[in-house]
Amino acid sequence: MNSNITIHIFYTGREGSARAFAQEMTESGLVDRIRAEEGNLGYAYYYPAEDPETVLLIDRWRSQEAIDAHHKSEMMTAIAELRKKYHLKMRVERFRDAD
Repeated sequence: MNSNITIHIFYTGREGSARAFAQEMTESGLVDRIRAEEGNLGYAYYYPAEDPETVLLIDRWRSQEAIDAHHKSEMMTAIAELRKKYHLKMRVERFRDAD
């Protein structure tokens, strides 16, 4: 049985760039398209109260295969371009649900 996988991605920028990135991801429709992908269980941005220059993405998937399909999609190119546009650094944490 596949375990669900949760990924935390911390995007950090300067002068509000991380929040601007999350806003553009949402307003462009990319977030809705990712949420509609097969195997996506959740995709949401959060703002840490103590760090206004960081945005946390909590991304949840049904399986590694679903993540692999997402990473092969054209959306990944668009996300990478936006990340570059806003000069963001990334830190990733990955968790697997217990069976």
